[in-house]
Amino acid sequence: MLDYNTPEYLPSSEELPCSDDTPVDNELQNLIPNLLKAILALIWQNRWDWFFGVDMGIYDRTGQIRRTPIIPDGFLSIGVPRRKNDPKGRLSYVLLEENNVSPILVLEVVSQTYGGEYDKKMVAYTQLGVLYYVTYNPDYYQRDKHEPFEVYRLENGEYIRQPSEPTWMPEIRLAIGRGQGVHEGWQREWLYWFDEQGNRFPTPEELAEQAMIRAQQESIRAQQERQQRELAEQLLQRYRERFGELPE
Repeated sequence: MLDYNTPEYLPSSEELPCSDDTPVDNELQNLIPNLLKAILALIWQNRWDWFFGVDMGIYDRTGQIRRTPIIPDGFLSIGVPRRKNDPKGRLSYVLLEENNVSPILVLEVVSQTYGGEYDKKMVAYTQLGVLYYVTYNPDYYQRDKHEPFEVYRLENGEYIRQPSEPTWMPEIRLAIGRGQGVHEGWQREWLYWFDEQGNRFPTPEELAEQAMIRAQQESIRAQQERQQRELAEQLLQRYRERFGELPE
């Protein structure tokens, strides 16, 4: 008799839904994790052993999460291919197809509709073995009796709140925290990556702006040098007209 509970007879990632089709409450639930992903793509541009998923279903086909995924706003996995050999890329994140590598970090942006970020989702991420659990709740933290930004680390099967911000995570050699900035023309508080000394890594927009400023400065410097050369040539020409060639 065939055992349809074994992994061989469970649906593949192509057969599983990539989302639960629940719309996000606000655009920050997409913008914030996508900004973190974009910055990480710059920091680790030469690394190919990581994947950052945004609004993507996570399936544990050997455990409880089989056909109904848990879908964080963002998650980071280390030790998996950055790109799959599939033109469509990943449709979902199925642990059995990722060598049972659970995400090392999960991000939840808490919205107006409470989604169990401080109870049932914490339990689910504990069961998955997610090492770091990050919640960002700038608008409803008083309602939920929590802080606007919290980072938890899984220790002995329990999430322990980390006291510092930015929160250094030695396993990935990065820290995560809040900061003021502009993204897509929106001036507000965002989440960023930091180094061990607390220096914030720049965003792609900031690097592009810096490159444009440097190019403008170089253009101005070149123009000033050209004007100085032209002025020197004019002065030399006037001298020659009055006195002849300069003495050696």
